[in-house]
Amino acid sequence: MSDLTQFTIAEARAKLDAGDFSSQELTDAYLSAIRASNEKLNTYITVTEDKAREMAKASDDKRAKGEVGPLEGIPLGIKDLFATKGVHTQACSHILDSFEPTYESTVTTNLWSDGAVMLGKLNMDEFAMGSSNETSYYGPVVNPWKSKNSNAPLVPGGSSGGSAASVASYLCAAATATDTGGSIRQPAALTSTVGIKPTYGRCSRWGIVAFASSLDQAGPITRDLRDSAIMLKSMASVDDKDTTSVDLPVPDYESAIGKSVKGMKIGIPKEYRMDGMPDEIEDLWQKGIEWYRDAGAEIVDISLPHTKYALPAYYIVAPAEASSNLARYDGVRYGLREQSTDIVSMYENTRAAGFGAEVRRRVMIGTYVLSAGYYDAYYLRAQKVRTLIKRDFETVFAEGIDAILTPATPSAAFEIGDQEMANDPVKMYLNDIFTVTVNMAGLPGISVPAGLDANGLPLGLQLIGKPFEEETLYQAGNIIELAAGRYTPDKWW
Repeated sequence: MSDLTQFTIAEARAKLDAGDFSSQELTDAYLSAIRASNEKLNTYITVTEDKAREMAKASDDKRAKGEVGPLEGIPLGIKDLFATKGVHTQACSHILDSFEPTYESTVTTNLWSDGAVMLGKLNMDEFAMGSSNETSYYGPVVNPWKSKNSNAPLVPGGSSGGSAASVASYLCAAATATDTGGSIRQPAALTSTVGIKPTYGRCSRWGIVAFASSLDQAGPITRDLRDSAIMLKSMASVDDKDTTSVDLPVPDYESAIGKSVKGMKIGIPKEYRMDGMPDEIEDLWQKGIEWYRDAGAEIVDISLPHTKYALPAYYIVAPAEASSNLARYDGVRYGLREQSTDIVSMYENTRAAGFGAEVRRRVMIGTYVLSAGYYDAYYLRAQKVRTLIKRDFETVFAEGIDAILTPATPSAAFEIGDQEMANDPVKMYLNDIFTVTVNMAGLPGISVPAGLDANGLPLGLQLIGKPFEEETLYQAGNIIELAAGRYTPDKWW
């Protein structure tokens, strides 16, 4: 049965429709794969075997009656940031110990109503704060990819590392993820999967544990573009419970794949050529430019002058919002509670024990930049920079650019426990250098697998689009997918 896990969503859906196998058989194949491999990869923190089988049976029963949803019978992994009714939802933090919500997030509600099956909850950086999936209370996720010259375990990227690694290692057909500064696109690039961060407001944030509310956005990680389009169609919706969600029709994203890009204008921002950028990243970018030229697109050099301020501005805005959002975790109503003689000490003890080092660091940064005397100097100034970054993109798109092509990451996957990264948080934060501008401007961005580095590790290219024009990203992304081909890791797990 394990070979059933090799099918993409589109392939599995066609075979389910043809009666080649049932959802129960497909689900059992994934559950068997998880049992055999999860100890080595640590992608799942909770496996919902009974619930998965129950949902798969219900799906088969619906299919027998001729009631078939867009994701009918397809087994998915769910990032631990999404509230799942009666199932472990802890944002991979000790402070939410034993929390099982009595409600379901809007995104997962949409998926279940379209017939999807839940395999379990996926590992992630604690409260989505991290670029390597090493900050999780449940330990690091291991990338299924290995360097040609080393057997050392590699990071899958973060914060959605469990989502990306489980998709790349065939432990789910696709996975939900979230992106605050690159947390879908960066792990997708490091695992040779497709990751899209939709426009801010395209997917409801209701029932998703908040990190930075003005930046967070849900999206899928999948094996190819078509699966990404199928998943996003189901995940996206307007929602009365999230006033930032936008009431716009959700297009048929699949129909955009395969359309010609002849005459399309692809922008190449000069500011993304960073000092010290590895030659491999520059070469891959040039290769991508040639693919578009060969496909009939017009390549246009553009300028996004405020790009250099994006990372420092992001690491003021995001921690500031995090310090506000995480203030609710105090041990009073749910989650971890450390005993003490008075309530103030109980708050302090609970937060000290419950939050990991990276979360504490960001909360402290956020509290500092919001404090009296520093608010104007840091937070207010960062918000002004954010406006300028957004204006840069608006200016470029107003000049006729259809999509912007950039690298997705500054390097391939690095080793778990890399001391340079561990000892210098800023070096770790630089992993988001190509992705944070998209969140600051609220734009859609997609990472598509584009090749391998000299060590045989995956690299991705990023496309940035106009607000609510994800279709253009799928149309343009198809050029990279066709030219680069598909890369899969050699199985060792």
